[in-house]
Amino acid sequence: MKKALIGKKLGMTQIFDEKGVLIPVTVVEAGPCQVTMLRKKEKDGYDAIQLGFSDLPDRKVTKPMAGHFKKADAAPKKYLKEFALDDISSYELGGILKASVFAEGDVIDVTGISKGKGFAGVIKRWNHHRVGSGTHGTGPIRRSVGSMGSGTDPGRVMPGKHMAGHLGSEQVTIQNLVVVKIDDEKNILAIKGAIPGPKGGLVYLKDAVKNA
Repeated sequence: MKKALIGKKLGMTQIFDEKGVLIPVTVVEAGPCQVTMLRKKEKDGYDAIQLGFSDLPDRKVTKPMAGHFKKADAAPKKYLKEFALDDISSYELGGILKASVFAEGDVIDVTGISKGKGFAGVIKRWNHHRVGSGTHGTGPIRRSVGSMGSGTDPGRVMPGKHMAGHLGSEQVTIQNLVVVKIDDEKNILAIKGAIPGPKGGLVYLKDAVKNA
């Protein structure tokens, strides 16, 4: 990985390319991010940068974190995230990274927290089928989880069993998304396709790991 940014999902829209083909895109406010720490192989065992995103009022910053930001000569940030990079020689402490870090046509991976959907049954959560046809005596168990397994062997519910429970609100990464358009002045990226999370959700943008 060579470059990364922190951003905020603004929503979805659609644009047309030069050939008139309609492209659904997600609009992301990518940066500006500030380099708040450098990790170096000689000292830390690996190369990485820590980025800060979204300014935070001084009154909300603890003294230890205030010292951390002062060391980087950076304004207090609400969000911090570390990215392990192949080469950090081009980055400097306190440096500002904008949407222009990426270019149109770049293939990236986007990580975010998916929308929380509360408690859900096995049909919605795991795509199970209903029991029977819904008539002729199936009763109120059409959407139930069904058997938990044998009571004699193994005599317990095995880990990983598909059951009803909390759906969503978990970290999801969508790979190999294409940057369609960049507005460097407003730090806006238009990314082809959908990315996880609600409007206003925090997202991490980085080079695609499976697409050189």
